[in-house]
Amino acid sequence: MPRQKPKPSTARHSLATLAIHGGREAHRAGDPVVGPLVQSVNHLQALGTADGLKYTRYGNTPNAERLQKRLALLEGAEASLVLSSGMGATACALLALLRPGDHLLSSMYIYGGTHRLFLEEFASMGIEVTLVDPFEPRSFRKRVKKETRAIFVESPVNPTCRVIDLRPLSYLTKEEGLALVVDSTFASPVNFRPIEIGADVVIHSATKYLNGHHDVLAGVVSGSQPYIEEVLQKEMLWGQTPDPFALWLLERGLKTLDVRVKRANETAMAIAEWASERKEVKVVHYPGLPSHEDHKVAAELLDGFGGMLALELSGGGKAADRFLRKLRLVTHAPSLGGVDTLVCEPRYTSHAKMTSAERARIGIPDGFLRLSIGLEDPDDLIADLEQALK
Repeated sequence: MPRQKPKPSTARHSLATLAIHGGREAHRAGDPVVGPLVQSVNHLQALGTADGLKYTRYGNTPNAERLQKRLALLEGAEASLVLSSGMGATACALLALLRPGDHLLSSMYIYGGTHRLFLEEFASMGIEVTLVDPFEPRSFRKRVKKETRAIFVESPVNPTCRVIDLRPLSYLTKEEGLALVVDSTFASPVNFRPIEIGADVVIHSATKYLNGHHDVLAGVVSGSQPYIEEVLQKEMLWGQTPDPFALWLLERGLKTLDVRVKRANETAMAIAEWASERKEVKVVHYPGLPSHEDHKVAAELLDGFGGMLALELSGGGKAADRFLRKLRLVTHAPSLGGVDTLVCEPRYTSHAKMTSAERARIGIPDGFLRLSIGLEDPDDLIADLEQALK
């Protein structure tokens, strides 16, 4: 089982309690139990001063401020900022750190959209990006240059569920004066809080586990207060601020984060153990299995092995096609982290812009299926997967 960590030092309560009450003002008689939706773009301004100006694009309206305080508490960060998408969060987070002429070291195992952002958009801005195999010993240290400003990793990795040991990277970044940026979307703060082991910046696609209901598009960046102020300037100028209703829905979804993620952890483990016994399944990618190559690291770093897993079917792409057509309960759709169990093929979604050879190089051959486990009964999910394999 994953190790049990102490509560974050920045919080007086457990994560489950913080997800519901964190950042809340003291209650008074007559206050609503549910934080109200303030569906207004602008707010009345005091005369003769620019101080205290509230405007939705500035990320400081009531729904934003309450939610951002709560997210910072969950991550153990000084501050958090909610943006309008996970990609918006990644872009603004890194543009707050990098300038033309700077160098970014990144894990080669990253989301397809992030891959394009780094190699196409950042290149056009004069920012050099080097992709590194994070599982090669001393791979990051060997490639640090005087222009290097940050290291970016995604862990657990989408869609292969690899778990990167961030401890050596934390030592390296502190030694070299670099920023360690971690996309922790697959884990959520329930399973992993990278700041506790030395990360400087944590990114989430809040569309996924933080919201958990497949009905909000958002992203989150967490870090020090001065750094988040820099990200805010990028958010304002690039127009990446979510609207109040999205923020209100995200806050509502966050309240059940702890129970949702823990249930998904349990069900994913049951499915992984079942699938590992099936002859139709060539490989099960799930860090909770002792056979997984990163199981030891995952057990040391994570509080839960996650609700994401991947299956490589023995028959390759054709077997995947047949399997998907026969599913009745599991939904064939992109995205992840919600109450509905979803399955997708990365070759047609997150990594569609890569060639078959490029995908295979990072562990995504044809016939690779990514599953996001929801809150359905585990026996019903296994029954559906079983009939589809036959």
